[in-house]
Amino acid sequence: MTEPAHDETHGGALGERLNWLRAAVLGANDGIVSTAGLVVGVAGATGERSALLTAGLAGLLAGSMSMAVGEYVSVSTQRDSEKAALALEKRELSERPEAELAELVELLHGRGLSRDIAREAAEQLTARDALRAHARVELGIDPDALTNPWHAAWASFLAFTAGALLPLLAIVLPPVSARVPVTVASVLAALVLTGWSGARLGAAAPGRAVLRNVAGGALAMAVTYGVGSLLGAVGV
Repeated sequence: MTEPAHDETHGGALGERLNWLRAAVLGANDGIVSTAGLVVGVAGATGERSALLTAGLAGLLAGSMSMAVGEYVSVSTQRDSEKAALALEKRELSERPEAELAELVELLHGRGLSRDIAREAAEQLTARDALRAHARVELGIDPDALTNPWHAAWASFLAFTAGALLPLLAIVLPPVSARVPVTVASVLAALVLTGWSGARLGAAAPGRAVLRNVAGGALAMAVTYGVGSLLGAVGV
């Protein structure tokens, strides 16, 4: 009985790591696309390095803070809901243990175990740790692995910042004539990488994911550059 439990924990930990990796890839991708669109748009209106640096830094900070706050609020809400569900389950186990045992038997039986084996498994799981058994089987929650909102916030902040740094550096470091081409080429190459990585982590075919990612980034830069050029031409 110990060995399957170890495998389940290992699998859950692996799934959690993959979720974090996917979130990091998506956060970096957001940082690349949003900051690239911003700085390329400004580059369409002006070639001043100070203006590009200011716009890029503002976009980086605003985007990374927004991602961090949004992730913190989202994960905090999820964590509060999970803790409330665990508290309710704990109270129900204390007030009506027999009914909860019968419920666990039915849940295990519904997953394909025979009724006799389901009852034996439910009794053993309850004897070991009733709350953990109900949390995992009934609620789909691991009481020992509740998501930390601060970890999620910092991960989002760092992932977005890492992605945003690429277009920011690409637009301010090269000479004026090469800024936009270098930025576009760097961003598209990075989007190929993030699209491929996201697809592989999600066990999906990378071709379409890469194409969607590159097309979306290219469209964002084309639109913002066009708007910036138009505004710069009319002197707005």
